[in-house]
Amino acid sequence: MPGDAECWVLLANARRKCGDLDGAISAATSALGVDPQQPLAWELKRVCLQASRRTHELQQFLLGAPQDRMSREAWLDLIEASQHLGKPVDAVGACLQALPKWPADRVLNFWLGIGLAELGMKAEAAECLRTALLLDLGPLEVGVRDLLAYFERQACDWAAAQEQLPRLVSAIEALPPEQSVCTAPFTHATLLDDPAVQLKAAKAHALHVERGVVPLPVRAPADNPRLRLGYVSADFHQHATTHLMAELLESHDATRFEVFLYSLGRSDGSAMRRRIETCGAHLVDALEMSAAELARRIREDAIDILVDLKGYTRDARPAVFAHRPAPLQVAYLGYPGTSGARYMDYIVGDPVVTPLEAAAHYSEKIAQMPGSYQCNDGTRVPPLPARRSEHGLPDEAWVLCAFNESYKISPDVFDVWCRVMRTLPQAVLWLLECNPAATAALRREAMARGVDPQRLIFAPKIDPARHLQRVACADVYLDAWPCNGHTTASDMLWAGVPVVTVPGRTFASRVAASLLHAVGLPELVCSDVAQYEHMIVDLARDPLRLEALRTRVRQTRHQSELFDGAAAARHLEALFERMWSRALAGLPPEHLEAEIA
Repeated sequence: MPGDAECWVLLANARRKCGDLDGAISAATSALGVDPQQPLAWELKRVCLQASRRTHELQQFLLGAPQDRMSREAWLDLIEASQHLGKPVDAVGACLQALPKWPADRVLNFWLGIGLAELGMKAEAAECLRTALLLDLGPLEVGVRDLLAYFERQACDWAAAQEQLPRLVSAIEALPPEQSVCTAPFTHATLLDDPAVQLKAAKAHALHVERGVVPLPVRAPADNPRLRLGYVSADFHQHATTHLMAELLESHDATRFEVFLYSLGRSDGSAMRRRIETCGAHLVDALEMSAAELARRIREDAIDILVDLKGYTRDARPAVFAHRPAPLQVAYLGYPGTSGARYMDYIVGDPVVTPLEAAAHYSEKIAQMPGSYQCNDGTRVPPLPARRSEHGLPDEAWVLCAFNESYKISPDVFDVWCRVMRTLPQAVLWLLECNPAATAALRREAMARGVDPQRLIFAPKIDPARHLQRVACADVYLDAWPCNGHTTASDMLWAGVPVVTVPGRTFASRVAASLLHAVGLPELVCSDVAQYEHMIVDLARDPLRLEALRTRVRQTRHQSELFDGAAAARHLEALFERMWSRALAGLPPEHLEAEIA
């Protein structure tokens, strides 16, 4: 009967058991309309909203719930939904309400750390993860330790991070082969220069991703008039990856390729989002799809080559690829390292970042672009330098720019920068303002190394166009290691600023070298840290050489394929066609060396 709440509950439960989640939600809502206190109706609605990934509705439902209905599981649903919706304030608020009831809950402490990190409170986030670790996380411990080291480095808490890193390496090395463990591969890819450890951490995580996934039936390659390309990303808006790729996406040859963009993120209404919406590709909103649902959609779209632009970065969905929706699956651009996954066939690199002699450290086959693997948008107007005074820079100083995210700044890197500062008393060090803890720590560390903290000038994050104008004020860009500047380094070159780098053994540590080779400036790639330090000092003491170098850098904006997204599209298309030719011939993926004219 319509006025009987229990009848609606029975109907909701029956529909849930039949897999009709939407019908179950509707029936449970009707039950609550009759009796707002009906506990089973409330619980059924929560469970079905969560299972159907109706995240916004779930969050609103739980935010309005009576406190006595909020079980631990309900609080966790609210926290995770808030995080997924990009609302860390709500997530942290929910954690702070739940923790007094369950203060020793390791998962709640973990999520509080994640939320605080999203709010820029890196030091506080690290404390929450330390608490979670004390509460015995079992198989999750390795991944949480990875995140703890990452947060500590973001806060420039070097003593804690340096203590944590050897433990991470030991934990990964101790894992049995083929062990499934939730790790945080991004930490290993960016904080360590050990490709073997990176591969093992990534493999363990990829096996964890695969758990419970039933791959779709194998789809044989077909020789169609146009190859269907699918790009998967959460960043089709104002984001570094899309700034790099915009011209490439606009330049795909529509006579040979049909392009689909599967968006895991929200539209931010930006000019970049509008540009992506009109680039000629099919844009599919996949934010609320489960991994299985998205995999089925990709299979229905008959995608031939599916490209992962995220890897193991924020909001990545590697489980989509674990379902094997496409005959060929390729990693490109967004993640500087191996996936460790048997469901990824190729990784796109170049002769510098992924030399074939390093193939043993990749689970994928290496496919090399000529020049640099990194694409850039050459349609941008070259920036006009701003006045230094507009950004708090002394007019007469020698400006050493190091706009690295704080996690990239290790004590070893900072030691070198401070030695340079002591050698060059007219220099200032221009840094990116990442979070309050890092700013305070870097000032303290500078003083401890004999450098006046006032010579460190911190720049806030601003929109990309204004950022490019301000960085043109710098004299030289100081790259970091073992994780280089990636988009940051190419932005510096676009702005006419020389980049000095020292490469390591991993993808992430060789990106700046790749960029410099691509623009014809290999002399700025140093063989070791000593040469790096000497080169910076020598450039400061030889203004004529520096000005000649800056002129060459500015000329590369119009001469190098690094800043030609259309050329990058042609090179990437050629790689895709080589991959597909092998697949059509029944041949397995194999390393594809760069074809350089």
